[in-house]
Parts: sequence; structure tokens; C-alpha cells
Amino acid sequence: MNVRAAIPPTIDLSVIKNRQQVAWASGDYAVIGTTLQIVGELLCEAVDLRAGQRVLDVAAGNGNATLAAARRFADVISTDYVGALLERGRERAAAERLPVTFQEADGEALPFADASFDVVLSTFGIMFTPNHEQAATELLRVSRPAGKIGLTNWTPEGFIGKLFKTIGKYVPPAPGVKSPALWGSRGHLDTLFASEATVVAVSKNFVFRYKSPQHWLEVFRTFYGPVLKTFAAIDQDAREALEVDIFALLDEFNTAKDGTLVVPSEYLEVVITKRS
Repeated sequence: MNVRAAIPPTIDLSVIKNRQQVAWASGDYAVIGTTLQIVGELLCEAVDLRAGQRVLDVAAGNGNATLAAARRFADVISTDYVGALLERGRERAAAERLPVTFQEADGEALPFADASFDVVLSTFGIMFTPNHEQAATELLRVSRPAGKIGLTNWTPEGFIGKLFKTIGKYVPPAPGVKSPALWGSRGHLDTLFASEATVVAVSKNFVFRYKSPQHWLEVFRTFYGPVLKTFAAIDQDAREALEVDIFALLDEFNTAKDGTLVVPSEYLEVVITKRS
């Protein structure tokens, strides 16, 4: 696989990655990340994870898939390129007395030998790498033959996919860099993985539950790096316009009629089985 061909030579991936690290390190993603724990639990069931398996969680954030795998008595290494997020995962693992190894690592350059892991996981993490092809190559490389890669990725059509389109109107992504939401497209996953593995993807919803639309925006504007950084990068008029757009998006997806917020957000639960 020619992993560099898809990225135009004029794009400086290191600059883009540095900006991403700053964004995800801002706020405190763990405040939101912990609400997504059920996704990690379901993913471990989807890959039929077994006790004693060697598991790698890539772009682990505050450790939802990490903890789910450790609860099933797997041997888990939890990685992310944002050390502050790993620290949150370390605190959670310590609270539950779960033996987990935490290590800073870039999903596009994993510091592990070929075929090191029985299962590789990533919940809403690897999808944010700027070089999709390189990230996919790394996931496959560290997986053993017949090993499984379990991913959860927001879809372009779902709530979070549309949220990123909305904020992209105010702070456009770097030219030539592919949208993270492509990882929520079956066709894109086949392009990345089908030459070396079988790909099974199931559409699911994670439901955001907050006190109100205003509460959701307050939490995401304070703690979710991409939203926090977008608001910080634009002037007051643009901030007010972005608020209007976000409230319209929340209203479009909100199924609650009692003033609270109940927003289903579509994602793909993906199980990739590497060929022997």
C-alpha cells in the first residue's frame, strides 16, 4: 500500500498533527469521554474479546475501550499522543484496580513490532489522524494474522459528523486533508482495509443525554477541544452565528419534548479481521 500517495506533498502533516494535539489537550475531554463508556463495552463484545488476549487501544483518549478490555481480563496497552488524556485513563484504571500499561504513541507510527496484538481497538480516536492510509497501515501491521481490529467511527450523516461540518464553516480544515467522518463510511473503510482483511460494519447510535441544549453547548464549549478552539478562533459576531447554527443542529436531532436533550448520534461499529 502506497501510504503517502494520498497526501499532497504541499501539506505539512506535522503542523496539522501539532494543531490537533493542542486542540485535544485543551479543555478536558474526559468530562465528555466518560459518557461514551458504553461504546467501549459494546465494541469489546463485538470483537468477541477473550481473557488473556494482548490488546492495544489506539488514540485511547481517557480509556473507554481500554477499561472495557481490562475488565475482561485482557492484557492491555493504552496509547494516545495526548499525555493528559492518558493520565485520565490511568486514574480510572487505578480506581478500579485494573492492570493497564499506558504509553504515549502516535497512531500513525505505533512503537510496536509487527503482529504484536490479538486485538486492536479505537473508539472515536484513530479516525482523527490526518493520514488515513498510514493509520490503517499501522493498525494492520501491529495486528497478528487472523487478529481483529475493532473501531467506532462517527458517520458523516450523524449528529457529530454534522457538528464537524458546522464548525468547519467557521474554521475550515486544512486544504487537502480528508474528513475524519470518512472513517464512518463503509466505502472508505473498504478502501483502507479490504485488501488485507474482511470488514464488517454495523450502524449504531450513541445517545447524548444532557439537561438542555444550552447545557450541552456549555459542556462542549468548555471541555471539548475542537468546539472550544473553534469558538476561541473567531470573533464575537461569528461566535453568535455559530451558536445559532449549533442550536439549530441540536434541535434537528433532539428527540426530547420535555426541555432536556436526547440526541442520537450515528456511528459505525467496525470489526476488521486480518487475513491469515
